[in-house]
Amino acid sequence: MEQRNHSTVTEFILAGLTKDPHLSVLLFLFILSIYILTLLGNSCTLIIIYADSRLHMPMYYFLGSLSFIDLGYSSVTVPKMLADFLREKKTISFVGCVAQLFFFVAFGSSEFFLLAVMAFDRYIAICKPLVYSITMKKSVCVWLISGSFVGGFSHSLIHAGSLSLLSFCGPNLIQHFVCDYPAFLKLSCSNISISEMARLSLSSLMMLSSFTVVFISYMYILLTVMRIRTATGRHRACSTCASHFTCVLLFYGTIISIYLRPNSTFSAKENKVVSVFYMVVIPMLNPLIYSLRNKDVIGALKNTFCKTKISYT
Repeated sequence: MEQRNHSTVTEFILAGLTKDPHLSVLLFLFILSIYILTLLGNSCTLIIIYADSRLHMPMYYFLGSLSFIDLGYSSVTVPKMLADFLREKKTISFVGCVAQLFFFVAFGSSEFFLLAVMAFDRYIAICKPLVYSITMKKSVCVWLISGSFVGGFSHSLIHAGSLSLLSFCGPNLIQHFVCDYPAFLKLSCSNISISEMARLSLSSLMMLSSFTVVFISYMYILLTVMRIRTATGRHRACSTCASHFTCVLLFYGTIISIYLRPNSTFSAKENKVVSVFYMVVIPMLNPLIYSLRNKDVIGALKNTFCKTKISYT
């Protein structure tokens, strides 16, 4: 019994995105450029929100937290992926694989909860504007942000714990460019039916609960917007939600398409393509979606650059 609970495989091999060396160089340059933009975009968002006192408001506290999650989310997987493009043998230890999976799921789950919190914030701002400053005071924002991280990391801890109880006797080739949960689970020589059921149940509960908050919030927002008589008022109300709604569609759509389906329907090639989008592209898009549609952030960015330019002249 003790022997079955310990892994006999100490190292795994990642299949990667491609075996073509020429295509690997192109993908390396492409993903590296996206990762640099991700680091710059999210870091700038954090710095601007911290430095400009006019942005010390609930919506921007949540936006800063989203940028922090995206930095962690992409940094858990992308550097390893970039390094593997330049290696012939793409190996990772069992402990490293579980650690990567833990932090990846933790940041991803935290983003689910945070997007739900941001939807609730928009609901209060549009549907109950008179009590917004009282309801969404700083202490409440801190609790909501902290709860998002606690929920995300707790969800990930359960997944990582269930994996540590499984045996991996070989083969050790993971058909992915990261230690993705479905691909990793397929290599186990233990009975994975309970782990698979637990994965689907917990992921469904986590996604469904956060999606329910988003859905109900936007239903109330839609009803409130429809009651606004002027076109200008309706446009202003919708513009405050457009960025968040776009992020929700991109993130929820890609994640649900992979993690809320049984392992039997798992397609490695299909999963790789979708995974590149939500692991690499979405963390880069989030700050662009919010910044380009937000006059306050653009104004704060211009002021920051102007102050920096003046200080050097």
